[in-house]
Amino acid sequence: MSDEKPSFWQDMAWRFEALVYDAFVALVRALPVDTASDVGGWLLRHIGPITPTRKLVRQNLDLAFPDKDDGWKARVIKAQWDNLGRTFAEFAIMDRIRIGNGRVIVENMERLKDIAAGNQPVVFISGHFANWEIMPSTIVDSGVECQMTYRAANNPYIDERIKAGRMRYGVRLFAPKGGDGAKELLIAMGKGDSVALMNDQKFNRGVETPFFGRLVDTAPGPTRLAMRFGTVLQPMTVVRLEKARFRVIVHDPIEVDNTGQKAQDIETTVAKVSAFIEQVVRDRPEEWFWVHKRWPNDAYKPGTPKAP
Repeated sequence: MSDEKPSFWQDMAWRFEALVYDAFVALVRALPVDTASDVGGWLLRHIGPITPTRKLVRQNLDLAFPDKDDGWKARVIKAQWDNLGRTFAEFAIMDRIRIGNGRVIVENMERLKDIAAGNQPVVFISGHFANWEIMPSTIVDSGVECQMTYRAANNPYIDERIKAGRMRYGVRLFAPKGGDGAKELLIAMGKGDSVALMNDQKFNRGVETPFFGRLVDTAPGPTRLAMRFGTVLQPMTVVRLEKARFRVIVHDPIEVDNTGQKAQDIETTVAKVSAFIEQVVRDRPEEWFWVHKRWPNDAYKPGTPKAP
């Protein structure tokens, strides 16, 4: 987001958007948890298929699953709109979706407790699965001191509201993505805090890794942090059970390769992360965030051959 002072009309537009955002949040928070989730799912099941983004979702599925038939893809597309709509609605009520009230169960909580009790920070990694905000709230609830990252919203008024909403469920540490964010993460790990990052989206000038049979640019930052501090990558994923109920899986750690060849070790470790993300997407394709360009631009051109 630019530091330039916005024009009068830009500021007015942002304020109007913030009012709409406030109205939506107020509506969602007035509803029971499952009803709010249902409303979000219903809305995007009906709105998503008429947005321009629908074409990108289908293109992504064609790239990832070229051998699946149209019926299978149609079912996944409908289900991913439902999941995405539920997730957006649930963002406003995350303080009501917690381990303490039984809406979140954790598989391998012992691992989180060990991290909280130990002196060695880890680098948590995940992807945009189910309601991905469940991951940081679970880390907070487990007692792990952890620095979270986020991308600031373009609208500064909405950005402040998003941060306030996260504070309602205990997530108080934010490191803006980019150069300054990297510095803050280094400082956090240097004082013994863990960090948590998403590692499933396109990162220009990243490390090329295989993903569904094609090379994609993947962020090496999490791997570099783990390598620098001599720790592991700790994967976590979120599964939607039904409505606004979830299972969080704390997976086995991913060890950073250490052959002495730093560049090669980063590349092979990032490839392991990419393979992990791919397997989770294959297991539950309807719960991934398909509305972004994960593959290189050339892959989206007409006539692009199937992946080998």
